[in-house]
Order: sequence, then C-alpha cells, then structure tokens
Amino acid sequence: MNMTLQFHGATQEVTGSCHLLTVNGQQVLLDCGLIQGSKADSLRNHDPFPFDASKIHAVVLSHAHIDHSGRLPYLINQGFTGPIYTQKATAELCDVMLRDAAMLQERDTDRQNKKRAKNDLELLEPLFTEKDVDLVMAQFEVVDYGQRVQVADGVEVCLSDAGHILGSAVVELWLGNKPEQKKLVFSGDLGRAGMPILGDPTFIEQADLVLMESTYGDRLHRSWQDTLVELKSIFKSTIHEGRGNILIPAFSVGRSQELLYLFHLYAKEWDLSRWRICLDSPMAIKATEVYVNNYPLMDEDFKRFTRQSPGQHPLLSCAEFINSTEESIELNDIHEGLIVIAGSGMCNGGRIRNHFVHNLWRKETDIIICGFQAMGTPGRLLVDGAEELTIHGQSIKVAASIHTVGGLSAHADQAELLSWYRHFEQSPAVILVHGEPEAQQVLIEALNKDPATKPKHSAIAKRGDCLDLNALPQLVWLTTASESNEPSER
Repeated sequence: MNMTLQFHGATQEVTGSCHLLTVNGQQVLLDCGLIQGSKADSLRNHDPFPFDASKIHAVVLSHAHIDHSGRLPYLINQGFTGPIYTQKATAELCDVMLRDAAMLQERDTDRQNKKRAKNDLELLEPLFTEKDVDLVMAQFEVVDYGQRVQVADGVEVCLSDAGHILGSAVVELWLGNKPEQKKLVFSGDLGRAGMPILGDPTFIEQADLVLMESTYGDRLHRSWQDTLVELKSIFKSTIHEGRGNILIPAFSVGRSQELLYLFHLYAKEWDLSRWRICLDSPMAIKATEVYVNNYPLMDEDFKRFTRQSPGQHPLLSCAEFINSTEESIELNDIHEGLIVIAGSGMCNGGRIRNHFVHNLWRKETDIIICGFQAMGTPGRLLVDGAEELTIHGQSIKVAASIHTVGGLSAHADQAELLSWYRHFEQSPAVILVHGEPEAQQVLIEALNKDPATKPKHSAIAKRGDCLDLNALPQLVWLTTASESNEPSER
C-alpha cells in the first residue's frame, strides 16, 4: 500500500498550514491556510498549488484561523469539489473569517487596480471572492469531537479538543488497513492548560507519527497568575494616571473573546469602569456571537460562572461593540480614557492601523501586544523596538509604550508541547511544523535531550519534503525537488 505525506506549508514558518496525505491514490489535505506576513509573503498565496486541486478527495481542517483555512476558497476555485471535514464551531467561524478575508481581497485588489489602470498595466483578480466562500461553506461536513469517520478509502479521522480556539482540533488519522495500518496524529495548533473559556488540549496516547506545531518551541510563557498581575499593573499605571489610550491589537477569533472575559472578571479589581472599552472589529463581534452560541464547548469554570450570573453573559457585559466605520472613526477624537481591542492581531491590516495613525506617536499611549507576531509584520517590528512604522503610506513615529504580554498566548509553550508529547506511549516519531527555524531547533533539541520525551526519530519539515509512511517508525524521505534521486533518512 502506497502511503506518503508531503509538506506544502507552515514549514519553518508559522503560516500557510498545508500537508498532503496520499493513501493508495486517495489524496487528503490537512489544512489549507493563507500565507501571512510581509507583502512579499502574501503574494505567494497567488502561486499555483504544487498539486492538482481537482484530485484532492477531501480536506480535514484543524481550526478556523486564517493561516489554516484561508486558501480553501482558492482551492475550490482551482478545482477542488470534495468535502471539508471539521468541527461545527470551526465551520461557523470560517463563515465569519473567510467572508472577511474575501472582502479584504476584493478591496485591496480594487485599490491596486486603480493604480494599475493609470499606468496601463494588466488588472489583477482577487485571490478569491465571497462567491467562492459560498462554495466552501456548502462543502463542509461537520464532525463532533470523538466521532470517528471515514474521509477517504483507507483514511479514518477523529477530532479532539485542542484547546486553542473554539472548535480547534487535534486530528487522529488511521491510514490503510491492518496489519499495515499506520496512525498519524496532527496537533493542529495546541492551546494551553488552565486558560479561560476553553477546555485543555486533549492528550493522545497512540501514534506511529506525530506532526506537531512548534510556534513557541524555544520559550516559556509567563504563568497565568503572573500574566494577570502584569495586566493589572499596565491598567493601573495608565488608568490611575489618567493618561492616554490603551490599544490592544488582537486576533478576532480567540484572543478578543478571551480579553472580553478577563475584562468582565476583573473589571472592579483593574478599575476598568472608569474607562470606555470598545471592541472595534466587525469580525470579532461576529466571532463572539459564535462563541456565545456554542456554550457547550466552554470549560466548566465558564459555564459555572455563566449559570451564577443569569442575564449577564461574560462576553457581552463590559464592552461596546463598534460595527460601523463611522463609529470607529469617531474614536479617533478621543485622546484619553479609551481601551480599544481591534484587529488585526499582527497589526498588518484592520482597524488597529487607523488607531495607530492617531495614537502611536503619542507618548501617553500604551499598546499591549498579546499574541504571536510573525516575521515581517508590523507587530513584530513593534516588539523588536521599531522607532517608526509605515501606515497607509506615511511614516508614523513610535512614541507609545509597547507592552509584550506573552502569557495570553493561545499557543502552548515549550514545556506544554513537551508535556503533550510525553503522553504518547513508546515515543513515536515526531516531525515539527508551524514554527520558525530557531524555535524548532531549540524544541527538537529539548525533545531529544529528555529521556521521557526522546522520540524514536525526529525531524523538522521542509517545504516539498515527501515522507514514506510505510517505513514508519523510520523517517524515510522520498525524492523531492531539493533532494537527490535516492530516498534518504535524516
């Protein structure tokens, strides 16, 4: 039985998740994500897929974040007609996120075409449109956590809670038939134990191969308690001194809802009632509605708190929801007493950039960075100490105070990744994806150093690599464009 796994995205980077399984001629795609980062990175989304989209039998989607789901419309545009298997909340969030992405694609293309028309250049087409998103939504097949389903001949799948965002899943895959059957476990993006709203990541015990994310493979997050103390300190110093505004660039799905929950829990302790809190993101507002409507997926603390406070939903109680552009613009006239949560999380789009134009140059402003910032993004530049940012074509001086609060991350840190892997029996082979090279190298060394986690074999995936799954637990790499004509084992 011919079984291979080829890596086409999130290889030595944290965006564009895309991995191709082939089992006896049946092709199944794990994720199909948008490449994010610099403008040059984004242009790669228009490149043809390195496979025939019309021959993909099915897609298994780990979660709704755009770097995992964002090229699904383009996949359909290129000929994919099969089912997309995912958890119910993920499908609902994709309806929100993909439509927003389509709107941005069409708007940005229209802006570029106006310039190109003046110079007699060929007009561009958006990567996908809302009509393409309609086709995506029609192809979703909802799978409950714990439900084992056949997605292709010789490929069965089971999803379990990954604790990363609502609906996120660890994906178990059984490939082929016994006695040659192999089991692959794809971590998707792993969350963290003890975080608010969602349940903890699910531990899996059996696998022949683990495909594991490595976003924070080189560092430890602050503890949850230390993070709360840090946030309280930021709010206390700013609010009590009555100075400036607080801007929080936040991912619309996951981080925004977590912040709303924290503001509800600690409104009194952090003295937030003295300030106006605004969620300035139509997509985050729609995503919050999905969270509210998927109450059964929340952790027990959230459910208990909600039961004890009827009529006061913790995600709806403390912030104004800013939908219209006009309402958002009005916030620019407020120079103090304002907390704004706005997208995008990496500051490379969305309304946060407009707020930067009016606040970034003011020393009274505080900016809280509370999520991963990919290389090349404005958020990464701020974290790395940039003295100015270019926004909408103009250079803006950075005078605001920049606070990096890593403890709010929805990604597992090194210790949590090691702990998750440690629950597998017999130390299966592991391949790292979804991480930058430095973080991956540190994590793979940590895995191999500890006898409790040392895998039989380990590797860092590279774009285009093709693995022979029949050879597991050995990692035998088949010919790729960057390799010789002979199979190799790393």
